[in-house]
Amino acid sequence: MQTQRKSLANLVKAAALVPALAALPAAADDAVRIGVLTDISGQFSHESGKGAVAAVQMAVEDFGGEVLGRPIEVLVADHQNKPEIAAATAQEWYESEGVSLIGNLINSGIALSVAQIAAEKDGIAIVTGSGSSRLTNAGCTPNSIHYAYDTYALANGTAKRLVEEGLTDWYFLTADYAFGHALEGDASAIVEAAGGTVLGAARYPIETSDHSAFILQAQASGAKVVAVAGSGTTFINAVKSANEFGVTQAGQSVAGLLVWLTDVKAMGLETAKGMLLTNAFYWDRDEDTRAFAERFRERTGLMPHMGDAGDYSSTTHYLKAVEAAGTTDAQAVMAKMRELPVDDFFGQGGFIREDGRMVHDMYVYRVKSPGESRHEWDVYEAVAVIPGEEAFRPLSESECPLVNN
Repeated sequence: MQTQRKSLANLVKAAALVPALAALPAAADDAVRIGVLTDISGQFSHESGKGAVAAVQMAVEDFGGEVLGRPIEVLVADHQNKPEIAAATAQEWYESEGVSLIGNLINSGIALSVAQIAAEKDGIAIVTGSGSSRLTNAGCTPNSIHYAYDTYALANGTAKRLVEEGLTDWYFLTADYAFGHALEGDASAIVEAAGGTVLGAARYPIETSDHSAFILQAQASGAKVVAVAGSGTTFINAVKSANEFGVTQAGQSVAGLLVWLTDVKAMGLETAKGMLLTNAFYWDRDEDTRAFAERFRERTGLMPHMGDAGDYSSTTHYLKAVEAAGTTDAQAVMAKMRELPVDDFFGQGGFIREDGRMVHDMYVYRVKSPGESRHEWDVYEAVAVIPGEEAFRPLSESECPLVNN
């Protein structure tokens, strides 16, 4: 496997995906090292990649570039959505490169694997890109934090709301990997608890570009809601296919159980209009979110989504904990991260529970129609706020061995 510095050099050489990488500080023996392990070039790159790197760099710069009198160094690697690459990179970073924190970790299978490696190597893993609620349930560790969102909170917002609106019969189009399975499972439980019925599910390979057979199954089910439990390019393609096959025109509603801002931009408002979604962050929520968003857009040309905002917030929270602990020792820092509140533009009044869940408010939005949108990035209409204590799985239902029920 390439060393991280070779990997970083290749990224800079590639196609200027992240121009600011060239300005990263040179390696220093006493540096506090943060690793961004993400999808730079694959189907989840629009939800992570250069945005994740930019957000972490912004957090480091805003913190002053050093902590405990030591420079902060950011390392970057593309896991290519391959668990073996992610695992090897994480092991090398923790063992040989002196990395104390690995962040982003989009792709739930990869996040679950790296969380376990963090526990074995006594490093820290903060997951912002992935959603599987298993990360703070059966897959929790004393060294990992699930920060931005999870499948339980997404389903708790979107599924519960739609059932309350009378859309009670559901059929799932599910991406066939850890995240998709978790999202389908959490949403199914919430649909049924709210009085709805799950009529069936079709699971599609995450690399597929042809959803026609799965869409036909969903149409044949007669379900009122066709729920897409997936992310990335295949989610966008699935929604486009549903539109082309006339799913909504025939009276069925398409629900996106994880919808990123970049997904809506890629689909266009004409395709995505009316879609209900749950999210942890929207750039136009208040003055603080708009201020961060403008700085992020100046740097990247894009508005930030919840992953970007979560990467900035979690990196800042980690550095504050290192400063408060007076060390980068993983357990001392984890204790401080649980002790210190998260109170910023991302997670006002947030806190980290013993299962590693960062608890904060979640938000339900509806996608605007082209006629309602005032400008390019004006895409969501606020529908509801879900208080953090209600949004995430209660500890009384947790299977995390760190929780005393």
